[in-house]
Amino acid sequence: MLILFLLVSLVSSINATAMVSRSEYPLSQIPPHGPTTRITIGNKAIAPDGFNRSTTLVDGTFPGTLITAQKGDQFNIEVVNKLSDDSMFVLTSVHWHGIYQNRTNYADGVAFVTQCPITPNHSFLHSFSAPNQAGTYWYHSHYSVQYASIIRTLHCDGLRGPLVIYDPHDPLAYLYDVDDASTVITLADWYHTVSPDLIGTAPVAPSMLINGLGRYAGGPQSDLAVINVTRGKRYRLRLVQMSCDSNVQFSIDGHNLTVIEADGQLTEPLVVDQLQIFAAQRYSVVLEADQPVDNYWIRGLPSTANANYSGGLNTAILRYVGAPEADPTTVNTTAENPLVETNLHTLNSSGAAGTPGYGNADINLNFNASFNGSLFAVNDVTFVNPTVPVLLQILSGAQDPSELLPNGSVYILEANKVVELTVSIFNAPGGPHPIHLHGHTFDVVQSADSSTFNYVNPVRRDVVSAGTAGQQMVIRWTTDNSGPWILHCHIDWHLAGGFAVVMAESPSDTSAHVDPVPSEWDRLCPLYNQDPDPTVARITDN
Repeated sequence: MLILFLLVSLVSSINATAMVSRSEYPLSQIPPHGPTTRITIGNKAIAPDGFNRSTTLVDGTFPGTLITAQKGDQFNIEVVNKLSDDSMFVLTSVHWHGIYQNRTNYADGVAFVTQCPITPNHSFLHSFSAPNQAGTYWYHSHYSVQYASIIRTLHCDGLRGPLVIYDPHDPLAYLYDVDDASTVITLADWYHTVSPDLIGTAPVAPSMLINGLGRYAGGPQSDLAVINVTRGKRYRLRLVQMSCDSNVQFSIDGHNLTVIEADGQLTEPLVVDQLQIFAAQRYSVVLEADQPVDNYWIRGLPSTANANYSGGLNTAILRYVGAPEADPTTVNTTAENPLVETNLHTLNSSGAAGTPGYGNADINLNFNASFNGSLFAVNDVTFVNPTVPVLLQILSGAQDPSELLPNGSVYILEANKVVELTVSIFNAPGGPHPIHLHGHTFDVVQSADSSTFNYVNPVRRDVVSAGTAGQQMVIRWTTDNSGPWILHCHIDWHLAGGFAVVMAESPSDTSAHVDPVPSEWDRLCPLYNQDPDPTVARITDN
């Protein structure tokens, strides 16, 4: 352990030196961090769309620093909390979205489910492996506080960044020539108000940022992100949807895109001209730079009312080498071949787990999502934070649903069973609702906008739309990863309103399955109990 800390400290020192001049360079020129590193969560005022506001950032940048690894690498990421601006939340945790965390449930980063939050001027070393995973992932805050039975997160204040695990033996590598930091594209809705001040409102993001840059209606003509390509080459673009709410229609004028990955899972290549990407989803698409040398609009139209491209809103620029440094003049056209999820099939799929046919799994669950005017509920229960993290409850001996908090929101699943989950949207507004399960990918046997089932070759992913009122989606996975895993809507304001449950996989085996928790994990809760978030008191006083 001492050697590990010395190694992290050494790499962190190198990273800190590289960060001294970080603000002098555009994000595309910031070197990525490796799998052994330190990231510092702090406050900084930035104006990515021309509107200056205080934020919560990773290493002072938005989006946060790209973290990269090779398949099979061990991750040792120290998260340091240097937050001090109590207009926002000053406690934090970081979730590594899409990483299974097999045997390391304690490193999943979900405050009050797998850990207590990290208090200011303290840190937590996330040590985990992802031996059989490669693809496009991301990281973001999963800290929340309870206020009037509502859960609030600080993800929307800026704590989000991409994470890529490269596969040197990628079976689809023959389709592209370039796949590096320059081809990672982040999409993120952006708010001009800090998260605590949005409590009790229906927030609408003024802008959509692409690679951390954008414009808002009535604002200045701020810089837009530029993706540079060379004519004749093929590029693997890794799209990371980091929005708190909006889903996005993504396209590039004059170019088709070949989908080859969904949420870390390779897919059979599928040519489209537009993709609808829900919050927290990721896609890899191959772009062939086969058009005349010029500038082309990259479009990321959010689902907010009256969204448009006027004055460069919701856009970035694809610039061929040799093209002038100017805004494109290309024209938006109606999509003729948009992505349809049921057309996606996982590469070399063996089919959905278990016996084909609806209701034929070992465990069949039905979740009904509803809204009572102020709070969301799953099967009539609104999720609220327990006072003790669920993992700590289990490691302390709690095994039965009646013993586990939050009451009514923890579902016990036996080990090595096939689960089929139906999520039905009753009267829950604000959809389509993107549903994410931690600790697993799942087979989408019924998409929300389809009446058909596919148990033969469905797409496998970790975020799927459950649709809108009157729709349902059906997914399957195998309970081969003991521990508590949260399942929730990835629209932050819906998670904030209680749209979540915890799937406690094989509590009786968790102590044996999960690696011994590090001593640093044990001290998170005592530190938190001594130093609660002052922002909560400020909200309560108001």
